Amino acid sequence: MDTQTLLDALRRGEDSRQQFKVDVTNVDALAAELVAFANAAGGRLIIGVDDRGDVRGLTRDDIARLNQLVSNAASQAVRPPINPLTDNVATDQGLVMVVTVAPGLNRPYMDGKGRIWVKSGADKRQVTAREEMQRMFQDAGLVQAEAVPVPGAAIADLDLLLLRDYLERRYGLPLDTEDLPRLLENLDLARNGVPNLAGLLLFGRRPQRFKPAFMIKAVAFAGTGIHETAYRDSEDIEGAMPNLYKTAHGFVLRQLRRLQRGQGVNSPGLLEVPAIVFEELLVNALIHRDYFISAPIRLLVFDDRIEIISPGHLPNHLTTAQVRYGVSNMRNPVLASHGAYLLPYRGIGSGILRAYAAYPDIELIDDRDGRQFKAVVARPEG
Repeated sequence: MDTQTLLDALRRGEDSRQQFKVDVTNVDALAAELVAFANAAGGRLIIGVDDRGDVRGLTRDDIARLNQLVSNAASQAVRPPINPLTDNVATDQGLVMVVTVAPGLNRPYMDGKGRIWVKSGADKRQVTAREEMQRMFQDAGLVQAEAVPVPGAAIADLDLLLLRDYLERRYGLPLDTEDLPRLLENLDLARNGVPNLAGLLLFGRRPQRFKPAFMIKAVAFAGTGIHETAYRDSEDIEGAMPNLYKTAHGFVLRQLRRLQRGQGVNSPGLLEVPAIVFEELLVNALIHRDYFISAPIRLLVFDDRIEIISPGHLPNHLTTAQVRYGVSNMRNPVLASHGAYLLPYRGIGSGILRAYAAYPDIELIDDRDGRQFKAVVARPEG
Protein backbone atom coordinates (compact mmCIF):
# COMPACT_ATOMS: atom_id res chain seq x y z
CA MET A 1 0.00 0.00 0.00
CA ASP A 2 1.38 3.41 -0.92
CA THR A 3 1.00 6.58 1.14
CA GLN A 4 -1.83 8.06 -0.92
CA THR A 5 -3.87 4.86 -0.77
CA LEU A 6 -3.41 4.81 2.99
CA LEU A 7 -4.50 8.44 3.37
CA ASP A 8 -7.58 7.78 1.20
CA ALA A 9 -8.49 4.83 3.43
CA LEU A 10 -8.06 6.91 6.59
CA ARG A 11 -10.38 9.60 5.23
CA ARG A 12 -13.15 6.99 4.90
CA GLY A 13 -12.98 6.26 8.63
CA GLU A 14 -13.55 3.02 10.49
CA ASP A 15 -16.05 0.46 9.27
CA SER A 16 -16.54 -3.32 9.23
CA ARG A 17 -13.52 -3.74 6.96
CA GLN A 18 -10.98 -1.44 8.65
CA GLN A 19 -10.11 -0.62 12.25
CA PHE A 20 -7.72 2.04 13.61
CA LYS A 21 -5.37 1.63 16.59
CA VAL A 22 -2.78 4.08 17.91
CA ASP A 23 -0.77 1.12 19.24
CA VAL A 24 -1.24 -2.51 20.27
CA THR A 25 0.62 -4.06 23.18
CA ASN A 26 -1.58 -6.94 24.32
CA VAL A 27 -1.53 -10.21 22.37
CA ASP A 28 -5.05 -11.20 23.49
CA ALA A 29 -6.55 -7.88 22.35
CA LEU A 30 -4.80 -8.21 19.00
CA ALA A 31 -5.99 -11.81 18.60
CA ALA A 32 -9.60 -10.69 19.18
CA GLU A 33 -9.32 -8.15 16.35
CA LEU A 34 -7.80 -10.72 13.98
CA VAL A 35 -10.46 -13.30 14.84
CA ALA A 36 -13.29 -10.82 14.21
CA PHE A 37 -11.96 -10.03 10.74
CA ALA A 38 -11.32 -13.69 9.88
CA ASN A 39 -14.87 -14.63 10.93
CA ALA A 40 -16.30 -11.90 8.73
CA ALA A 41 -15.34 -10.69 5.27
CA GLY A 42 -11.74 -9.93 6.21
CA GLY A 43 -10.30 -6.48 6.70
CA ARG A 44 -7.40 -4.28 7.74
CA LEU A 45 -6.13 -3.30 11.15
CA ILE A 46 -4.28 0.00 10.73
CA ILE A 47 -1.87 0.68 13.60
CA GLY A 48 -0.36 4.10 14.27
CA VAL A 49 -3.63 5.98 13.71
CA ASP A 50 -6.16 7.33 16.21
CA ASP A 51 -9.93 6.83 16.09
CA ARG A 52 -10.42 9.96 13.99
CA GLY A 53 -8.01 8.73 11.32
CA ASP A 54 -5.18 11.09 12.27
CA VAL A 55 -1.70 9.55 11.90
CA ARG A 56 0.25 9.38 15.16
CA GLY A 57 3.11 7.38 13.68
CA LEU A 58 5.29 4.48 14.78
CA THR A 59 9.04 4.16 15.19
CA ARG A 60 11.17 1.38 13.69
CA ASP A 61 11.36 -0.17 17.14
CA ASP A 62 7.55 -0.12 17.30
CA ILE A 63 7.38 -1.85 13.92
CA ALA A 64 9.76 -4.60 15.02
CA ARG A 65 7.79 -5.16 18.23
CA LEU A 66 4.44 -5.19 16.40
CA ASN A 67 5.65 -7.64 13.76
CA GLN A 68 6.57 -10.08 16.52
CA LEU A 69 3.25 -9.46 18.29
CA VAL A 70 1.24 -10.07 15.09
CA SER A 71 3.18 -13.26 14.41
CA ASN A 72 2.60 -14.56 17.95
CA ALA A 73 -1.09 -13.65 17.94
CA ALA A 74 -1.80 -15.18 14.54
CA SER A 75 0.03 -18.44 15.22
CA GLN A 76 -0.49 -19.01 18.95
CA ALA A 77 -3.50 -16.96 20.09
CA VAL A 78 -5.85 -17.61 17.14
CA ARG A 79 -7.37 -21.05 16.55
CA PRO A 80 -6.99 -22.30 13.90
CA PRO A 81 -3.96 -20.14 13.03
CA ILE A 82 -4.25 -17.51 10.31
CA ASN A 83 -1.73 -15.78 8.06
CA PRO A 84 -2.17 -11.99 8.12
CA LEU A 85 -0.03 -9.81 5.88
CA THR A 86 1.71 -6.67 7.15
CA ASP A 87 2.58 -3.58 5.18
CA ASN A 88 4.60 -0.65 6.56
CA VAL A 89 3.68 2.70 5.03
CA ALA A 90 5.80 5.84 5.46
CA THR A 91 4.02 9.16 6.17
CA ASP A 92 5.19 12.61 7.25
CA GLN A 93 4.06 11.79 10.80
CA GLY A 94 5.88 8.46 10.99
CA LEU A 95 5.37 4.83 9.97
CA VAL A 96 1.97 3.14 9.88
CA MET A 97 1.51 -0.63 9.94
CA VAL A 98 -1.36 -2.11 7.93
CA VAL A 99 -2.30 -5.66 8.98
CA THR A 100 -4.50 -7.33 6.35
CA VAL A 101 -6.63 -10.35 7.29
CA ALA A 102 -8.29 -12.42 4.57
CA PRO A 103 -11.78 -13.91 5.03
CA GLY A 104 -11.24 -17.15 6.91
CA LEU A 105 -11.66 -20.49 5.16
CA ASN A 106 -11.90 -22.46 8.43
CA ARG A 107 -14.49 -20.52 10.38
CA PRO A 108 -15.35 -20.12 13.14
CA TYR A 109 -12.04 -18.81 14.49
CA MET A 110 -11.46 -18.38 18.22
CA ASP A 111 -8.96 -16.50 20.33
CA GLY A 112 -6.60 -18.23 22.75
CA LYS A 113 -9.32 -18.34 25.42
CA GLY A 114 -11.80 -20.09 23.15
CA ARG A 115 -13.90 -16.97 22.51
CA ILE A 116 -15.50 -16.33 19.12
CA TRP A 117 -15.47 -12.73 17.92
CA VAL A 118 -17.36 -11.25 14.94
CA LYS A 119 -17.59 -7.78 13.47
CA SER A 120 -20.45 -5.57 14.58
CA GLY A 121 -20.33 -2.42 12.49
CA ALA A 122 -16.97 -0.78 13.02
CA ASP A 123 -16.53 -2.61 16.33
CA LYS A 124 -16.54 -6.29 17.29
CA ARG A 125 -18.58 -8.41 19.67
CA GLN A 126 -18.21 -11.77 21.32
CA VAL A 127 -20.56 -14.54 20.23
CA THR A 128 -22.27 -15.95 23.32
CA ALA A 129 -25.67 -17.19 22.09
CA ARG A 130 -25.68 -20.95 21.59
CA GLU A 131 -27.86 -20.67 18.50
CA GLU A 132 -25.40 -18.32 16.79
CA MET A 133 -22.47 -20.59 17.66
CA GLN A 134 -24.35 -23.59 16.29
CA ARG A 135 -25.05 -21.75 13.08
CA MET A 136 -21.39 -20.83 12.62
CA PHE A 137 -20.32 -24.43 13.16
CA GLN A 138 -23.05 -25.51 10.78
CA ASP A 139 -21.86 -23.11 8.07
CA ALA A 140 -18.37 -24.55 8.51
CA GLY A 141 -19.72 -28.07 7.99
CA LEU A 142 -18.67 -29.09 11.50
CA VAL A 143 -22.15 -29.87 12.78
CA GLN A 144 -25.62 -30.33 11.27
CA ALA A 145 -28.85 -29.80 13.15
CA GLU A 146 -30.33 -32.84 11.40
CA ALA A 147 -27.74 -35.15 13.00
CA VAL A 148 -28.55 -34.20 16.60
CA PRO A 149 -30.47 -36.93 18.53
CA VAL A 150 -33.91 -35.74 19.65
CA PRO A 151 -34.25 -35.93 23.46
CA GLY A 152 -37.17 -38.05 24.55
CA ALA A 153 -37.74 -39.63 21.13
CA ALA A 154 -37.52 -43.37 20.53
CA ILE A 155 -37.67 -45.70 17.56
CA ALA A 156 -41.29 -46.41 18.54
CA ASP A 157 -42.06 -42.80 17.54
CA LEU A 158 -41.26 -43.58 13.89
CA ASP A 159 -43.88 -44.57 11.33
CA LEU A 160 -42.78 -48.12 10.51
CA LEU A 161 -45.16 -48.39 7.54
CA LEU A 162 -43.64 -45.31 5.94
CA LEU A 163 -40.16 -46.61 6.72
CA ARG A 164 -40.98 -50.06 5.34
CA ASP A 165 -42.25 -48.63 2.04
CA TYR A 166 -39.14 -46.49 1.77
CA LEU A 167 -36.73 -49.36 2.37
CA GLU A 168 -38.50 -51.59 -0.15
CA ARG A 169 -38.68 -48.86 -2.79
CA ARG A 170 -35.12 -47.60 -2.47
CA TYR A 171 -33.13 -50.63 -1.39
CA GLY A 172 -35.42 -53.58 -2.07
CA LEU A 173 -35.08 -54.57 1.59
CA PRO A 174 -37.76 -55.83 3.97
CA LEU A 175 -38.19 -54.12 7.33
CA ASP A 176 -36.44 -56.17 10.01
CA THR A 177 -37.67 -54.74 13.31
CA GLU A 178 -35.08 -56.68 15.32
CA ASP A 179 -32.22 -55.15 13.36
CA LEU A 180 -33.89 -51.74 13.05
CA PRO A 181 -31.63 -49.78 15.46
CA ARG A 182 -28.50 -50.78 13.54
CA LEU A 183 -30.16 -50.10 10.18
CA LEU A 184 -31.29 -46.62 11.23
CA GLU A 185 -27.79 -45.81 12.47
CA ASN A 186 -26.29 -46.96 9.17
CA LEU A 187 -28.74 -44.67 7.36
CA ASP A 188 -27.72 -41.70 9.58
CA LEU A 189 -31.25 -41.56 10.99
CA ALA A 190 -30.50 -42.49 14.61
CA ARG A 191 -27.72 -42.78 17.15
CA ASN A 192 -27.60 -45.30 19.98
CA GLY A 193 -31.25 -46.18 19.45
CA VAL A 194 -32.45 -42.55 19.52
CA PRO A 195 -33.80 -41.00 16.30
CA ASN A 196 -31.97 -37.87 15.23
CA LEU A 197 -33.78 -34.86 13.82
CA ALA A 198 -33.52 -36.15 10.24
CA GLY A 199 -35.02 -39.51 11.20
CA LEU A 200 -37.86 -37.85 13.09
CA LEU A 201 -38.65 -35.32 10.35
CA LEU A 202 -38.61 -37.91 7.57
CA PHE A 203 -40.34 -40.83 9.28
CA GLY A 204 -41.82 -39.61 12.57
CA ARG A 205 -45.42 -40.33 13.49
CA ARG A 206 -45.81 -36.89 15.06
CA PRO A 207 -42.51 -34.97 14.81
CA GLN A 208 -44.14 -31.80 16.15
CA ARG A 209 -44.71 -33.54 19.50
CA PHE A 210 -40.95 -33.16 20.03
CA LYS A 211 -40.26 -30.21 17.71
CA PRO A 212 -43.46 -28.14 17.59
CA ALA A 213 -41.89 -25.30 15.60
CA PHE A 214 -40.97 -27.50 12.64
CA MET A 215 -44.27 -27.20 10.84
CA ILE A 216 -45.74 -25.09 8.05
CA LYS A 217 -48.09 -22.22 8.89
CA ALA A 218 -50.23 -21.54 5.83
CA VAL A 219 -52.53 -18.53 5.55
CA ALA A 220 -54.48 -17.13 2.59
CA PHE A 221 -55.20 -13.45 3.22
CA ALA A 222 -57.99 -11.37 1.74
CA GLY A 223 -55.80 -8.52 0.54
CA THR A 224 -52.16 -7.72 -0.12
CA GLY A 225 -50.66 -7.29 3.36
CA ILE A 226 -49.94 -9.47 6.37
CA HIS A 227 -51.75 -6.86 8.47
CA GLU A 228 -55.07 -7.84 6.89
CA THR A 229 -57.65 -8.86 9.51
CA ALA A 230 -59.59 -11.15 7.16
CA TYR A 231 -58.29 -14.34 5.66
CA ARG A 232 -59.79 -16.87 3.28
CA ASP A 233 -58.09 -20.00 4.55
CA SER A 234 -55.50 -21.07 7.11
CA GLU A 235 -53.93 -24.30 8.24
CA ASP A 236 -51.20 -25.40 10.63
CA ILE A 237 -49.61 -28.26 8.71
CA GLU A 238 -47.93 -30.98 10.74
CA GLY A 239 -46.60 -34.49 10.28
CA ALA A 240 -43.51 -36.01 8.70
CA MET A 241 -41.85 -34.28 5.78
CA PRO A 242 -43.78 -36.13 3.01
CA ASN A 243 -47.07 -35.03 4.59
CA LEU A 244 -45.83 -31.47 5.12
CA TYR A 245 -45.03 -31.23 1.44
CA LYS A 246 -48.22 -32.88 0.17
CA THR A 247 -50.56 -30.86 2.39
CA ALA A 248 -48.80 -27.52 1.77
CA HIS A 249 -48.78 -28.12 -1.98
CA GLY A 250 -52.50 -28.87 -1.88
CA PHE A 251 -53.15 -25.75 0.22
CA VAL A 252 -51.50 -23.39 -2.25
CA LEU A 253 -53.03 -25.02 -5.32
CA ARG A 254 -56.55 -24.61 -4.00
CA GLN A 255 -55.93 -20.87 -3.60
CA LEU A 256 -54.95 -20.39 -7.23
CA ARG A 257 -57.28 -19.12 -9.92
CA ARG A 258 -57.77 -20.94 -13.19
CA LEU A 259 -57.41 -18.82 -16.33
CA GLN A 260 -58.77 -19.64 -19.77
CA ARG A 261 -55.80 -18.22 -21.70
CA GLY A 262 -57.32 -18.86 -25.10
CA GLN A 263 -58.91 -22.19 -24.21
CA GLY A 264 -62.52 -23.05 -24.93
CA VAL A 265 -65.30 -22.14 -22.51
CA ASN A 266 -65.72 -25.78 -21.52
CA SER A 267 -62.08 -26.13 -20.50
CA PRO A 268 -61.34 -26.11 -16.75
CA GLY A 269 -58.61 -23.54 -17.46
CA LEU A 270 -54.95 -23.44 -16.52
CA LEU A 271 -53.58 -22.59 -13.10
CA GLU A 272 -52.47 -18.97 -12.93
CA VAL A 273 -49.04 -20.20 -11.76
CA PRO A 274 -47.86 -23.69 -12.82
CA ALA A 275 -48.01 -26.27 -10.03
CA ILE A 276 -44.35 -27.22 -10.55
CA VAL A 277 -43.28 -23.80 -9.23
CA PHE A 278 -44.64 -24.57 -5.75
CA GLU A 279 -43.47 -28.16 -5.97
CA GLU A 280 -39.88 -26.97 -6.30
CA LEU A 281 -40.07 -24.05 -3.86
CA LEU A 282 -41.77 -26.04 -1.08
CA VAL A 283 -39.36 -28.95 -1.37
CA ASN A 284 -36.39 -26.58 -1.26
CA ALA A 285 -37.83 -24.89 1.83
CA LEU A 286 -38.24 -28.22 3.64
CA ILE A 287 -34.87 -29.66 2.68
CA HIS A 288 -32.66 -26.59 2.99
CA ARG A 289 -34.11 -24.54 5.86
CA ASP A 290 -32.02 -23.95 8.99
CA TYR A 291 -33.19 -26.40 11.65
CA PHE A 292 -31.14 -24.69 14.34
CA ILE A 293 -33.79 -21.96 14.23
CA SER A 294 -36.98 -22.91 16.07
CA ALA A 295 -39.52 -21.36 13.72
CA PRO A 296 -42.03 -22.67 11.20
CA ILE A 297 -41.94 -22.31 7.44
CA ARG A 298 -44.56 -19.75 6.45
CA LEU A 299 -46.72 -20.09 3.34
CA LEU A 300 -48.54 -16.80 2.81
CA VAL A 301 -51.03 -16.29 -0.02
CA PHE A 302 -51.99 -12.71 -0.92
CA ASP A 303 -54.13 -11.34 -3.73
CA ASP A 304 -51.07 -10.24 -5.70
CA ARG A 305 -48.35 -12.72 -4.63
CA ILE A 306 -47.48 -15.89 -2.76
CA GLU A 307 -44.59 -15.98 -0.29
CA ILE A 308 -42.72 -19.02 1.02
CA ILE A 309 -40.51 -17.97 3.94
CA SER A 310 -37.88 -20.37 5.28
CA PRO A 311 -35.98 -19.92 8.57
CA GLY A 312 -32.30 -19.27 7.90
CA HIS A 313 -30.53 -17.30 5.19
CA LEU A 314 -28.53 -18.99 2.44
CA PRO A 315 -25.54 -20.93 3.82
CA ASN A 316 -22.01 -19.57 3.69
CA HIS A 317 -21.54 -17.01 0.89
CA LEU A 318 -24.13 -18.49 -1.48
CA THR A 319 -26.11 -15.76 -3.25
CA THR A 320 -29.53 -15.63 -4.86
CA ALA A 321 -27.85 -15.06 -8.23
CA GLN A 322 -25.88 -18.29 -7.83
CA VAL A 323 -29.02 -20.16 -6.79
CA ARG A 324 -30.76 -18.99 -9.96
CA TYR A 325 -27.95 -20.55 -11.98
CA GLY A 326 -28.21 -23.89 -10.20
CA VAL A 327 -25.40 -23.49 -7.65
CA SER A 328 -26.32 -25.25 -4.41
CA ASN A 329 -24.86 -25.79 -0.94
CA MET A 330 -26.39 -28.58 1.13
CA ARG A 331 -27.05 -27.46 4.68
CA ASN A 332 -28.79 -30.75 5.53
CA PRO A 333 -27.12 -33.56 3.54
CA VAL A 334 -29.00 -36.41 5.25
CA LEU A 335 -32.39 -34.84 4.55
CA ALA A 336 -31.29 -34.22 0.97
CA SER A 337 -30.10 -37.80 0.51
CA HIS A 338 -33.29 -39.46 1.74
CA GLY A 339 -35.59 -36.67 0.58
CA ALA A 340 -34.73 -37.48 -3.04
CA TYR A 341 -36.74 -40.72 -2.59
CA LEU A 342 -39.57 -39.31 -0.51
CA LEU A 343 -40.23 -35.98 -2.23
CA PRO A 344 -40.09 -34.62 -5.79
CA TYR A 345 -36.49 -33.55 -5.14
CA ARG A 346 -33.38 -34.33 -7.17
CA GLY A 347 -30.65 -32.70 -5.10
CA ILE A 348 -28.58 -31.34 -7.99
CA GLY A 349 -29.49 -27.67 -7.74
CA SER A 350 -31.95 -27.85 -10.63
CA GLY A 351 -35.19 -27.17 -8.75
CA ILE A 352 -35.03 -23.38 -8.86
CA LEU A 353 -34.04 -23.56 -12.54
CA ARG A 354 -37.18 -25.57 -13.29
CA ALA A 355 -39.34 -23.16 -11.30
CA TYR A 356 -37.99 -20.16 -13.27
CA ALA A 357 -38.33 -21.99 -16.57
CA ALA A 358 -42.01 -22.63 -15.84
CA TYR A 359 -42.73 -19.16 -14.44
CA PRO A 360 -40.05 -16.45 -14.40
CA ASP A 361 -41.91 -13.93 -12.20
CA ILE A 362 -40.25 -15.16 -8.98
CA GLU A 363 -38.13 -13.06 -6.62
CA LEU A 364 -35.63 -14.66 -4.25
CA ILE A 365 -34.71 -12.63 -1.16
CA ASP A 366 -31.85 -13.66 1.15
CA ASP A 367 -32.52 -11.73 4.36
CA ARG A 368 -29.31 -12.22 6.37
CA ASP A 369 -30.26 -9.74 9.09
CA GLY A 370 -33.66 -11.37 9.56
CA ARG A 371 -32.15 -14.85 9.14
CA GLN A 372 -34.70 -15.99 6.61
CA PHE A 373 -34.97 -16.83 2.93
CA LYS A 374 -38.01 -15.74 0.99
CA ALA A 375 -39.38 -16.80 -2.40
CA VAL A 376 -42.00 -14.39 -3.70
CA VAL A 377 -44.17 -15.56 -6.60
CA ALA A 378 -46.11 -12.75 -8.27
CA ARG A 379 -49.69 -13.59 -9.24
CA PRO A 380 -50.92 -12.42 -12.64
CA GLU A 381 -53.77 -9.95 -12.77
CA GLY A 382 -57.21 -11.16 -13.67
